[in-house]
Amino acid sequence: MASDKSSDIRLTALFLDMLAAEQGAGVNTLDAYRGDLEDLSGFLARHKSTFQTADTQMLRDYLGDLDDRGFKSSSVARKLSSTRHLFRFLLSERVRADDPAAILSGPKRGRALPKVLSIADVDRLLTQAKTSSELPEQSPLQKLRAIRLSCLLEILYATGLRVSELVALPLSAARRDARMIVVRGKGNKERLVPLNETSKQAMADYLAALEATHREQKKSSTASKWLFPSSGESGHLTRQHFARDLKELAAVAGIAPRLVSPHVLRHAFASHLLHNGADLRIVQTLLGHTDISTTQIYTHIVEERLKSLVRDLHPLADK
Repeated sequence: MASDKSSDIRLTALFLDMLAAEQGAGVNTLDAYRGDLEDLSGFLARHKSTFQTADTQMLRDYLGDLDDRGFKSSSVARKLSSTRHLFRFLLSERVRADDPAAILSGPKRGRALPKVLSIADVDRLLTQAKTSSELPEQSPLQKLRAIRLSCLLEILYATGLRVSELVALPLSAARRDARMIVVRGKGNKERLVPLNETSKQAMADYLAALEATHREQKKSSTASKWLFPSSGESGHLTRQHFARDLKELAAVAGIAPRLVSPHVLRHAFASHLLHNGADLRIVQTLLGHTDISTTQIYTHIVEERLKSLVRDLHPLADK
């Protein structure tokens, strides 16, 4: 059985190498695939099967097991997608002569509307972040972190970047004369994203605070290539760290932390642009969506808002 398990590990590694080399899959995508396939391999091992021997019924049993374990339909659909990709790869590499996942059907699911903060809520967050960065009696490190959070928020709401793109911005993004930044997104694809004056000023203030802290600590201000450096393995601030800071800020601002995340701010950027008349194709480009159907979900938010506006304000609404 150990050799069977090692075979699954080897095939998973080959599959992930293919995704990285041929499709430009990023670290987060690869980690998601790895987790899904480890879960599948563990189920198969418990039933004395492997990637090379599993049949369609065994894979149906796996989907049933996911349901028994209480996975949401969206999670089951994602794991099924990972399974399909794997077996398609094994067929193309002639590891298998068939594709047992080809005829599997996943759970039916409606596409949930993303959570969106109102413009007033976003303004409260931005104002609170700015206020927190100016509080007296803070240590230099506390002040730097507060200024950094304010900068992160201003950039995120001004650009709609994915959180992974935001925390991994290079130091060069903060050039004083920069009107656009080059962002490397999913699939290693690059796109140009415009900066507004507020976000540029926020970056300038943050860099000034960062350099001042480095002088006090006698560190080189050019020690890192990242705009938001960290001592962690990646060399830059992590998504998780930013998400925690954002939820803490939301609580201080009087907004339920469960309603706030970096991704919710990205949603707010898109929906607020559309609400104010932006073209859907432009929003698609700014968000880095390959397929416009991904962007179209935001139009539903605007439609719901318009419906509620008519329902609440039209003089004949209650007649």
